[in-house]
Amino acid sequence: MAKSTREAYGEALAELGKTNERIVVMDADLSGSTKTSTFKKAFPDRFYDFGIAEANMIDAAAGFAFSGYIPFASTFAIFGAGRAYEQIRNSVAYAKANVKLAFTHAGLSVGEDGGSHQAIEDIALMRVLPNMTVFVPSDATECEQCVRAAAEINGPVYIRTARLPSPVYDARPFTVGKGNVIKDGKDCVIFTCGIMLEHCLEAVQLLAEQGIDAALVSFHTLKPFDDELARTYAAKCGKVFTVEEHSIIGGLGDAVASAICGMGLKHFEKIGINDVFGQSGKPAALLEEYGLTGKQIADRIAKA
Repeated sequence: MAKSTREAYGEALAELGKTNERIVVMDADLSGSTKTSTFKKAFPDRFYDFGIAEANMIDAAAGFAFSGYIPFASTFAIFGAGRAYEQIRNSVAYAKANVKLAFTHAGLSVGEDGGSHQAIEDIALMRVLPNMTVFVPSDATECEQCVRAAAEINGPVYIRTARLPSPVYDARPFTVGKGNVIKDGKDCVIFTCGIMLEHCLEAVQLLAEQGIDAALVSFHTLKPFDDELARTYAAKCGKVFTVEEHSIIGGLGDAVASAICGMGLKHFEKIGINDVFGQSGKPAALLEEYGLTGKQIADRIAKA
């Protein structure tokens, strides 16, 4: 079974709306794509479309928050994290407003929309903001857990979701700020987040066929980060690899690097988008172009 995290986001919002009347949802003329249309259909009196005016939407969300509501504001990641960054910084993060930012279509897997629409720096932008919690769910189940957790957090939250459908896994334990061990191992460890989990699972299997016992750890929360788990597996395995559908600058790789700095490891390598922009193409072709398929990840780890 495959489902996109953006679809799971829309469904989770609609479920939350049934039990929490403080939930309001706003969008910037993209509700069909962000899937907030699911909430709009169920609760039209609590849905607000701001049109192509992302900065206005974010400021209004802050106003809703300071009026006692729990606003979820959505658009594409490139428009929200990029175009409305000043409003997120000053009206939401600086003010500690109880606003939930759920931005979709992040990463290369947006596909044919090309480099102008592929947000590959959004995690870095959100991680650097004080008071911001950052979620990057790996599948539909985890996305629902992130949405529910966001509603309970008193403060700014960013949820990164994808356009591309990905496998849905059995529910794993969910605690804000804690990672999950997907597979134990001793020869090396792969740290990942978001929809790259699918490809890392394939890489682990391919490595096993070569006699390499790789551990796999997935992080749904990139801020606050599970430093303890990262250090534990770095110490256990000695060789560390991070895999993300994001720039290797400022994302998961740097979160891990900060956690394990000074440990004197045998090897540390960040696998992701290497300081370049995306380009137009089919999602699968783009992942291959940037070395993010399961086989390419396995080959790079085996070589190291």
